Amino acid sequence: MKQRFYSLDVFRGATVCLMILVNNPGSWGHIYDPLDHAAWHGLTPTDLVFPFFLFAVGNALSFVMPRLEAAGEATFWKKVIKRTLLIYGIGLFLTWWPFVSWQGDRLAFRHWVDPKNHNSGIRILGVLARIAICYFFASVIIYYAKARAAFFIGLLILLAYWVLCAVYGHAGDPYSMTGFFGNDVDRRILHIAHMYKGEGMPFDPEGLASTLPAIVQVIFGYLVGDYIQKKTQTANGGPNYEMLSGLFVASVALLLTGFCWDMVFPINKKIWTSSYVVYTSGLAMMTIATMIYLIEFKQVKGFLARFFDVFGKNALFVFALSAFLPKGFALLRIPDHLNDAGKMTYYNPWNWLYQKVLIHLPGDPRIGSLLYAIAVITFMWAICWWMDKKKIYIKV
Repeated sequence: MKQRFYSLDVFRGATVCLMILVNNPGSWGHIYDPLDHAAWHGLTPTDLVFPFFLFAVGNALSFVMPRLEAAGEATFWKKVIKRTLLIYGIGLFLTWWPFVSWQGDRLAFRHWVDPKNHNSGIRILGVLARIAICYFFASVIIYYAKARAAFFIGLLILLAYWVLCAVYGHAGDPYSMTGFFGNDVDRRILHIAHMYKGEGMPFDPEGLASTLPAIVQVIFGYLVGDYIQKKTQTANGGPNYEMLSGLFVASVALLLTGFCWDMVFPINKKIWTSSYVVYTSGLAMMTIATMIYLIEFKQVKGFLARFFDVFGKNALFVFALSAFLPKGFALLRIPDHLNDAGKMTYYNPWNWLYQKVLIHLPGDPRIGSLLYAIAVITFMWAICWWMDKKKIYIKV
């Protein structure tokens, strides 16, 4: 595409910014409800961040795919496999990093599988792993099936996932955490040692089965990007109201479909239900359409647009950095004070601001926790701003 909408870059940057915000509170025990995930069925603003990012991945793919098609099949496979392995490898590295952890007063190596507890080990999947897998399969589907057929393949995947959940889920409530059929898939293939255990039981919100419908999120993002390009080209490279109207109408159709589907297949981020894919894709499409109207049509390019844009220029890098730094700094323990049991307590330089300043703010403890997350965002933005000024762009 010769002309790339600035609004799409802002959308991607805003999504990355929000991903960092919700992942870095001062305390996980003090979070405002909109910045936490829904307990199970339902939706909060935080539950929109990951699907929006996958949607943005598909959107970006629509600009790259014409070059891959022109380069030929061998180049396509080389580039897609390389990028998939890089993203997955970075995700696995960050999951294992920093390879050691404090156990009492000593550092112990984090084994692939704990020799003392075979149900404990390094998690294989996660956010970046899901991005890598979805990128790979969406790219292959789109490359060989093209846009129109990819849309119908996406619909078939969503319907098939619904059938799998309903038929193979545990009787009584197949859409519950314990009844979800994907648990059995993950236990057999990943094994409990490599599954997420933050839900009170071995349950992976980025598991293998629930990654299947997430692939469609990338496909939908691609289709929107492809549509924008084609409508822009017919308007001599400029934005046009026909394209904008099409986006709004399609987004409303997806929102209504997702809302109706929710009545029989509940909207749920943790098992990534088909209704969740459709509904969040509709919201992503409406958000993009609104941004195009404000930024491209009305030329509203103020501070917020510039703020988010720099995140989008090094999206995966800054997201990885926001996970790398806190986990690395956690190894540095600064003595603080003796607790009631007479044992020394510690803090690390990364959370010094929260532990020594923001936690002591009067009033609701969630205020200090949120201010800390904003401080992390500001720090990450400064890094992205400096990289942009130096024209340093790290592409994966």
